[in-house]
Amino acid sequence: METKDLTIVLVHGAWSDGSNWRHIIPLLHKEGYKVRSVQNPLTSLEDDIEKTNDLIDAQDGKVLLVGHSYGGAVISGAGNNDKVVGMVYIAAFAPDKGESLGSISAQKTEQPSGRASIYRDSKGFLWITYDEYRKSFCHDVNETDALVASLAQKPIHSQCFGSVMGDPAWRNKPTWYQVSSNDHMILPETQREMAERMNPEKIIYLEASHFSLASKPQEVAQLILEAAKSCE
Repeated sequence: METKDLTIVLVHGAWSDGSNWRHIIPLLHKEGYKVRSVQNPLTSLEDDIEKTNDLIDAQDGKVLLVGHSYGGAVISGAGNNDKVVGMVYIAAFAPDKGESLGSISAQKTEQPSGRASIYRDSKGFLWITYDEYRKSFCHDVNETDALVASLAQKPIHSQCFGSVMGDPAWRNKPTWYQVSSNDHMILPETQREMAERMNPEKIIYLEASHFSLASKPQEVAQLILEAAKSCE
């Protein structure tokens, strides 16, 4: 039963959709929070920010945004909505003004091993090779969850990685960050650097893959709940 005034809006990342929060949603709902999970088109950063803003605008009262992976860039933009009172980043990108996801990745000579599993189709959408999805994206989840995530993956258009961030909301609103120490899609060092420059309320480190919301749902949900209580 929803008893809290705060709405938690969950924002998925690349190669994912809103159902990837299925392990997190019941834990938040059980605590009385209204929870909504956006279904973004992954066609451009601007499109995804707009779609997320549509869901934010549909809520009554305050909103806490939670973004996974590429979804961190989305909440950095959509977080400027007046209804948003805080943001939680789950193994996520957090670009600063003038940065793109591509430019952040290019700062490192070392590249995450999962990048080798990504391929581009004829329309510019990026996919993860099906038989390498578990190894690259979610090596610490069970075989069934990995199979479903792989075969139901939602491709992301390559232009999403070139879009330049405007003024990020994390400059002005409270944030929380979860670093995945065994991530093969975003270097843990990159995650830590993005987290620390935000000067967040809290950073937690999990021995988890990129798909920490599925492999460590209790710990991820606890961080979100801590943020939600702080923002009520």
